[in-house]
This record gives sequence, C-alpha cells and structure tokens, in this order.
Amino acid sequence: MTKLQFLTMWGCHVCEEVKKTIEEIEPQFPDREIQEIDMTTTEGQELMQKYSVMSSPGIVMDGEFFSTGAVGKEELVNRMRSITQ
Repeated sequence: MTKLQFLTMWGCHVCEEVKKTIEEIEPQFPDREIQEIDMTTTEGQELMQKYSVMSSPGIVMDGEFFSTGAVGKEELVNRMRSITQ
C-alpha cells in the first residue's frame, strides 16, 4: 500500500490547493493511504526535521521526500503511478 504523508499548516492557501488536488486524484489510487499531518504537532515537527521540509505543504511518499510547496496534478499523479507499479 502506498503511503502519502501530507504535512500542512493552518491558514496555508497552498496547502489547501494541494489538498484539493490530492482529493481529486484519490479515486485513481484506491490502494494508497493518505495521512494529513499538521506541521505544528510533534509528529509533524519530527517529519519536517527528518525530511528537511522547509515550507508548506510537504509531501512524503512511502518514506521518501517528494516535494514542498505547490505541486502540479500531473506531477503528483505520475509520482503516485510510479510508486504503485
């Protein structure tokens, strides 16, 4: 099962945009788990340090850093496909 950890921060408009993109592509990837994690929590802080996430949102897929900031739908879909194959 593919795991996507989505590190967000309250009030982040880019986080909201990426969240909408994730929700939009979600039906294409029924075998993946999405975990939204607030960056201000202990778990969020640990993941930020572990993956050197310096801005929001941060995305980690299957234990590997993927991106920070805005991410395009096509880029996200391509990465999800490459992981689930």
